Parts: sequence; C-alpha cells; structure tokens
Amino acid sequence: MFSVVLFLRLGFVVGHAGLYQALAMFAVAYFIIGMTVLSVCAIATNGALDAGGAYYMISRALGPEFGGSIGIMFFLANVCGSALYVLGLVEAVVDSFGIPPGQKAGTGVHVLPQSYWYELLYGTVLLALCLLVCLVGASIYAKATFLIFLIVAGVLGTILVSFFATRPIGVPIRLPHFNGSEIENGSFTGFSLATLRDNLGGGYAVDYTTGQMMSFSSVFAVMFNGCTGIMAGSNMSGDLKHPSYSIPRGTISAVLFTYLVYNLLAFLMCATCNRTLLQKDYGFLRDISIFPPLVTVGIYAATLSAAMSNLIGASRILYALARDDLFGRALALAKKTSASGNPVMAVILSWLVVQLVLFSGKLNTIAGVVTTFFLLVYATVNLACLALEWASAPNFRPTFRYFTWHTCLLGIAGCCVMMFLISPVSASASLGFLLLLLLALHYLSPSSTWGYISQALIFHQVRKYLLMLDVRKDHVKFWRPQMLLMVQNPRGSARLIDFVNDLKKSGLYVLGHVELQDLDTLPSDPLQPQQDSWLSLVDKLNVKAFVSLTLAPSVRHGVRQLLFTSGLGGMRPNTLVLGFYDDEAPQDGLARHPAFTSAREEVPLGFPPLRAPATPKLLSPREYVGIVADALKMLRNVLLARQLESLDKAWELRRAASPPPAIHVWPVNLLRPDSARYADTCSLFLLQMACVLNMARAWRRARLRLFLCVEAGAMPHAQEEKLRQLLKDLRIQAQIQLVPWDAVTRLHWQTRRGPPGGPAPTRAAEEEEEDEEGAVNFPANTTQVSDEYVCAANKLVLEQSPAPAVRFLYLPRPPADTSLYPLYLHQLELLTRGLGPTVLVHGVSAVTSTQL
Repeated sequence: MFSVVLFLRLGFVVGHAGLYQALAMFAVAYFIIGMTVLSVCAIATNGALDAGGAYYMISRALGPEFGGSIGIMFFLANVCGSALYVLGLVEAVVDSFGIPPGQKAGTGVHVLPQSYWYELLYGTVLLALCLLVCLVGASIYAKATFLIFLIVAGVLGTILVSFFATRPIGVPIRLPHFNGSEIENGSFTGFSLATLRDNLGGGYAVDYTTGQMMSFSSVFAVMFNGCTGIMAGSNMSGDLKHPSYSIPRGTISAVLFTYLVYNLLAFLMCATCNRTLLQKDYGFLRDISIFPPLVTVGIYAATLSAAMSNLIGASRILYALARDDLFGRALALAKKTSASGNPVMAVILSWLVVQLVLFSGKLNTIAGVVTTFFLLVYATVNLACLALEWASAPNFRPTFRYFTWHTCLLGIAGCCVMMFLISPVSASASLGFLLLLLLALHYLSPSSTWGYISQALIFHQVRKYLLMLDVRKDHVKFWRPQMLLMVQNPRGSARLIDFVNDLKKSGLYVLGHVELQDLDTLPSDPLQPQQDSWLSLVDKLNVKAFVSLTLAPSVRHGVRQLLFTSGLGGMRPNTLVLGFYDDEAPQDGLARHPAFTSAREEVPLGFPPLRAPATPKLLSPREYVGIVADALKMLRNVLLARQLESLDKAWELRRAASPPPAIHVWPVNLLRPDSARYADTCSLFLLQMACVLNMARAWRRARLRLFLCVEAGAMPHAQEEKLRQLLKDLRIQAQIQLVPWDAVTRLHWQTRRGPPGGPAPTRAAEEEEEDEEGAVNFPANTTQVSDEYVCAANKLVLEQSPAPAVRFLYLPRPPADTSLYPLYLHQLELLTRGLGPTVLVHGVSAVTSTQL
C-alpha cells in the first residue's frame, strides 16, 4: 500500500486539495477500503482459498459468469496498477538522474536524457527487473517484499524526523517551459501557523506533468492508488501457508497503519511546506530530508515493490482464469507452470500487457482508469459477500464475524458513487465491458461445479414468496392453469409436452411419471438416476416445467400420489392432463423433434424404448377411466389429449397459406345432446383453455372457431346472439358457426323411450345440473346414447372444414357405475376417431370473470 503515492503524490494531493479536503479524501477512500476489507476477511475465512485472490472469492461465491468477468477486470486493474507504479518509478529516476529541462548535456549524476521515448525505455528496463523477480517465484518476491518493507519503514521514520529537524529552507524548482525551463521557488517553512492556515483550503491548479487542470475527482483518483494494495495478500492466497489466518490480520493491520500515516504526513506537510512546493515539486521530500539519498532509496523500493505486487497479482489471476477454463483456448497458454509450480507463462503474458500500458507515458494519465477498475472490483467483492449473507446458506459461517449486510451495501454504494464522480466515461465503459463479459460467459462458458449463489438467492426469495402466496386469497380473476401432465415415456410424448407448455399460461407445469416398482424389494431409490435424464429433457425441449417422479404399485395409485403431493403452498396443479387410451402404436416423436434434429444431438439416455404393439399396456381401460374419476373427485380439471403427436405445430403455424390455422371449439356435451348447455362450468372452462392456447405466442396467428349446434325451430339466431354476448363479456375473440344437427339428434331420440316431445327421464337433466355444480358423479350417461349416434356426432365434427390445427371437445363425466368404464372409454374413442389432434376437456372450477 505504501507505493508511489506515499513519496511522490502525497504532497500533490495536499497541495491541490488542502488539508480539509485531503482528510475528507482519506476518510472516503478508507471507508470504501474498510468495508471491502471486512467483506474480503469474511469470504477468506469461510473456506480454503486458492490462487486468484479476489477472482477466486468472487467466482466461487457468484458463479463463473461474475467470477470470470470480474477476474478479467481485476487482471486489467493489476496490470494498469503495475504500469502506474513503474511510471512513478521512472519519474523518480528521471527526477534524480535526468538532465534538467533546457540543458543539452548533464552534469554530475544528471546524465539520463529526458523524452517520451527515453522514459519508455527506462520503464521497460525497470519492468524487466520486476519480471525477473516474478519469474523466480513468489517465495523470492515475499522475501524481497519484507526487505523493502524494512527499508520503507526506515525511510518513513527519517521523513518524520526531518519535518522536525530540518531548518526552514528555500527549494528552487525547475519546471519545463516551451522556451526551455523556468525556475520557481518553493519553501519549507518549518512548523508555521501561517503556512498551515494557507494550506487548509483547496487550491486546484494545473498539473505540471500533464498540463491538465486538477479537480477533487482527479486528485482523488491519484490518491486512491495508495489504498489499492489491500488485495496483495489475497492475490497470493495460493502461495500462503494459512491464507484464512494471514489475510484478515495482515490486511486489517495494513489498512489501519497506512491510514494513520497518511493523515499524519498530510498534517505535517500542510504545517511546514508552502503550496508552491507541494504543487510544483512532487519529489520535495528528498529536498527537505536530513539524509536525501535514503529517501530516494525509499521511493525506489516502495514503487518497485508495488509494481512487482501488481504484476505477480495479475499473473496469479490470469493463471486461475486459465486453469478454470472459462475462456477455453484463449488462455490455454497461461496454464503452463515451472517445476516449482510458478505460472511462468501467466507472468510473461501479464508482463507483455503491462508493457503495452506503459505507452500511456504519464502516471496521472492512467490513475483514473486504474482507480475505476479497482473500485469496480471492490464493489463486486462486497456484492459477493452481500449475496452470501442474504442467501442465508448454513455453510456460510466465516470465522471473521465483524461484518453485516449493511457494511457490504455501504461498500457497494461508496464504490459506485466514487467511480462515477472520478470519471463517468471510464465508469460507464468499464460497466459496459463487464456486461459484455457477463453475457459472453453466460452463453459460452462451460457449466461449473462451484455452486451458484444465484440458486441460493432464488431459493431464499422463492421460499419467502411461497409463504406469502395465500390460497385463501385466490380469486377467479387471477386464475391460471397449473398443469400436471402424466408421461409414461417421453419418447412418445414430445409434442404433447410441448403443446401443454403452450397451454399453461405462465402457470405451474409439472411432468409426472409413475414407476411401477416396490421400494421394499429394491436396494435403493431407482428414481434418482432418472432425474438427470428428465431434467435434461426439459432443457432440450425448452419447456418451463418441473419434474415429479414417484414409485407406486399401480399407475392409478401413482397419479393419486402426484395429485396429492405435487406443488407447494399456493402452487399446486389444478388440471390433470393425460394422453388418450387407444390401441394406436406409439411413435418415437422425440427423435424427430426439432430440438434434436436441428442441433444434431442424441436423444438423452435413460429412457427405455417404446412399447411394442404386441406388448400389454401398464394399465387397463377401467384403471384409466378411474384416474379421470379420481381427478374429478379431487376437484381437478381434466384434459385428455388424443393424437397430439401428429400435430406439427411449426408447419401448422408458419405455413403461408390462407386462411390462417384454426382452433375448433365444441362447447356442447356431444354425448348428452338432450342437456346441451353453452354456459355451464365445463363449457366455460373449455372456452378458457382454447383462449389460453390462442394467447400463447406461437398460436397467435390461429383463429378460434366456436360451433353452435342448433336444431330446427330452436331460434338459432337468438342462441347465436346470446353466445356472442357471452364471448364479448369474456373478451374472447372467436368466430361463431351455426351447425344444424337435427340428423344427429334424431338418432339419439330414436334410442330413447318416447317421442321427442314426450316426457323426459324423471331426474336425468336435474341430476346432471346438480352434479356439475357439486362435483358428484351422476348416473351413467353412456347408456343413453348409441354407437350409431356417437359415430354420427364424430362425422359432424369431422365435416367442418377446413381442417383445424387442433380441436377442443367437451369431456363428459365418467359414469358412477364402474362396470360401465370400458363402454364410456369406447364411446370417447368413437367420438374422437380420425379427428386428428384433439383435446377433451372437463372443468370443475369457475375460471372466467367479467369483472375488473
């Protein structure tokens, strides 16, 4: 932390800003640093650290996207910081040994020529010296750093003594001028109240090295570089014996020590040096020292140490990035290490980048960029600690406890505010670059096994909001379908899975599967190995669904389990979706699905081959209808999907032919023509599901066609107007088509006792109406229609042209007499035979609203 700022820029800070503003700068800078140090110590004491310092902390806390992007930013910060300190060292060397401006030949020790290219050469030589030390290894650097620390401490003591021991003197200052050079006189007055009073306020002037006017933000940017060494220990975390022990103690003691020294020196400078000396001579400490050569040695030692620290830190970050393979082959070269484990190629690559930054030429030129980079990194370190604290994960229990989420938040706020005060352009560019890196890593980097803090935060928030989701406050206005789709084998249900995903309308979607085994006879749970295959399937099909697997002695028991247990809190399935029970041979739609054919990927392993046509089914017709009856008893809506695997949604919805694809809706119970109603609960639910499908993005081109079955003499126009008004109230846009069905109903009446105008069965219609509202099975309706009638109704539906993409039909309740289940299923099969993609719908809950 004692770098170029201590010896070459502290007078610059005090001379331009004055004592009050300088102390304010130190307070702001060390407030940010202090909050960040608390976060660093918390993360560093929460587990074993490895090479990479801040990158390792952030990547393991926030995941590879944040870690990789901040790792690059931190690498650049260290690279630019190393260049800054080398330029500061060049400035000190030229000040000591350079030929004065305006002179063609040097005298005495002033023998080094001064120009941009000469100073670049000096910087290159000094950087090569840093490179040699870093190539030898971190152990040599650590020993050299300790020696440098002793030298700097000695020099610092000498300077403090000099403020008291040196008599008042005048200091001639030779400044570059367009005519050669000019001389100004600074003065060391000794302790003087008048000098102190003159230096209390700010006096911003032009910086003689860059020719730019200084301001609070530009001076703060230079000063802040004297605080950025807090990550030096963290960057070497992979080389420390006990990083979790050493980093907190070393970093906190360094921060407290340097803060006291900076404040003390600022006061002493303001009380003893006039403003001209402070602003015009950055190396004045050498002029007022009781032993000037020792100050020169201290300047060289401090800046050289800081340059090496940043170079070795940058190399360790680059090595950690390369080892984690976040950028693939781009950083493959940086993985190479020496026999002792020193990442020599990372050191060389870092040295090359520092060499490029040296072309900027002046220390103050890149100070703002370096400060912006470091502030961004510190903000992210605080963010990492804040995320870990807010996630409340049981395994986040650092041994360092002197932090809270308040300190993290204050650190983030301080970093962001100062970043934009120093340089809005640099801050915006840095954030933009960080965002680009985030997006690139999100889509291109391989998945990691580090654990993602985002998952912990999502869990924490979801749990909180699930507890707030009160089912007692449900209202029909905000109803949405929450689907449980039962899947025997995904190979034969790929398009059905995709279709139900369009039907869910941002609701819960669960893929359910029943495995027919007995856990008592098994050594372990057979469902765990299958879970990954199902989750991979959900990812590949790009459906927003959960997966729920269960073991049961029968399919019916398994579906009951899933209906009872699927979901959590206010998010539970309210609609059961089943494939249709028929004798058609299953087709492997998964292999032909665009998710696999376009990407040339294999179908996920773990799913058995489809059932052969001769193989018996896992459930009987009676059990299948029993599942439907169970769902209705549990007040779940039911959808039966037939031939959905033949639905080529991409072709249907993207074909250029006119008219656009249609969705046919038949809201009448075709198996009970004598009690047909268009406004009962089930019909309205059917309308709602067709409308929900039409609202899905992929189905917006489709048009709803609603079929109104009318008989002669039944005032069809009045019925049509009534239905049109209902659609208007429900805000459903659909074309109504009148369908005469006298010929069909005539077949029905011929099977009934008595003529069409005679008395109806005593309680049939009344029982049905009561049962529709009360969700209780009514007497068997399958005994009241013949196969001939059902075939005629099927033909009526089929004749409506053009053929739609999908049909929605009314699903009647199963009969109360379980012996009639096979007949009920048989008539459903006759009704939907040859219709193509068809969905039979039965709703038991009110789902439409005409209120605001």
